[in-house]
Amino acid sequence: MKILVDKDKCTGHARCNAVAPDLYELDDNGYCSLTELQVPVGSESDAQAGADECPEGAITITS
Repeated sequence: MKILVDKDKCTGHARCNAVAPDLYELDDNGYCSLTELQVPVGSESDAQAGADECPEGAITITS
């Protein structure tokens, strides 16, 4: 499972980080700093929760 973040869509609400800070790191301006991350085993539900919280739909979870 991978997290993919469209940085052009991210507007810095940081909701992903609020629910899964170990997966969704923020840059100095409060935007998600990821573009792609392989989800560690056991963190799948956190990855999905972070994606679900994004109001812009900037986060995609792939298998």
